[in-house]
Amino acid sequence: MALRIHNPTTPGERGMTSSDFREVTTKRPLKSLISIKQKRSGRNNQGRITTRHRGGGTRKFYRHVNFNLAAGMETVIEQIEYDPNRSARIARIKDQTGHYHYILAANGMEIGQKIIVGDEVPIETGNRLPLKNIPVGSTIHGIELQPGKGAQLVRSAGNGAQLMAKEGQYAQVNLPSGEVRLISVDCMASIGVLGNEQHQNIKVGKAGRKRHMGIRPGVRGVVMNAADHPHGGGDGGRHGVGGGKTHGAAPRTPWGQKTLGYKTRRRKSTSQFIVRSRHASKRK
Repeated sequence: MALRIHNPTTPGERGMTSSDFREVTTKRPLKSLISIKQKRSGRNNQGRITTRHRGGGTRKFYRHVNFNLAAGMETVIEQIEYDPNRSARIARIKDQTGHYHYILAANGMEIGQKIIVGDEVPIETGNRLPLKNIPVGSTIHGIELQPGKGAQLVRSAGNGAQLMAKEGQYAQVNLPSGEVRLISVDCMASIGVLGNEQHQNIKVGKAGRKRHMGIRPGVRGVVMNAADHPHGGGDGGRHGVGGGKTHGAAPRTPWGQKTLGYKTRRRKSTSQFIVRSRHASKRK
């Protein structure tokens, strides 16, 4: 997928890029597979803001993607569609019973292509089968963490994991983050790399485009007063004395919580399945 480069007719469009949508084959989603997406503006069920700088944005419909296709399904791709709720494209498929489903669209998927789910299916792009039947070295996406639970890993645009080895009841999978993880060989995965691989290279270009995404502006703490933020205050500009008493200290939120280098992992029981941490490659 190539990027569309805008003509520099305004300062905001100078350097702006966006998707060209040539792989998208229809503008209208299937009504039976969508629902209205309610705006929460970063608030939880108690009305408290848990994610800052969210609000506004264009209205969206949520596409119900099937991450857990049943074994034995034989489907045909009918459309490749845009999904405003995720970075990857989605494919509308029709199974042998006439029912429609949305799945993540892998790179190279085309209208009329067959997608098969099962234990013994061809190793072709889009087909879904257990890790125990996938050859070592294959590139996969939409990986289950628990058999029957549905795809949880490798679901964003341009991503693909590599099946490194199989030993006993577990397979070693090299994830896009650099983490090598043990996953049960009975877990399902789809063949191929997800499409829309140029998504990470898109340049937003102007503030208004961010507002359309529902992202409101954020103000740096170092430009605030000391009363408003731990980073605020200080005489003599940003290189002066003080700086909110953070010289040599870790940056923090307005409520004193660390923002960088703070470990948030809580499920220590699953650490036994991590062969190599995603941080290991960064230390080299």
